[in-house]
Amino acid sequence: MYSNIMVPVSLAHIDQIDKALKVAADLARHYGAKVHYVGVTSALPSEIAHNAEEYAEKLKAFAKEQASANNINAEPHTLISHDPAVELDLVLEHAEETICADLVVVASHLPSFADHLTGSHGGHLASHSQISVFVVR
Repeated sequence: MYSNIMVPVSLAHIDQIDKALKVAADLARHYGAKVHYVGVTSALPSEIAHNAEEYAEKLKAFAKEQASANNINAEPHTLISHDPAVELDLVLEHAEETICADLVVVASHLPSFADHLTGSHGGHLASHSQISVFVVR
């Protein structure tokens, strides 16, 4: 049913997306699908990496670790954005098409008051995507 599962990841918040990572790995094993871990960064230094190349290496190591730990086929995708905080939703929408994903598994948090004003990234993907989106809390 699914062959390419996209999982947006924030390397700064890996501890908060564990449940979504497990769901994606379980679905990948069940369907024999490839998991595409998508990380969005800027070319500028961040709390995770000094530059985009270093970020890409860390995402690659993360994908390799997930593949080994969960016995799945995984691939990292590092995407560069001028302003990830502002462009994240659009960058992820574009990534769906580029990867040819047929499912997105995205972590979410419990809604807060601010989410009623600005919305969440998972909510945006769910309402704007042409493919299935599994939002995991």
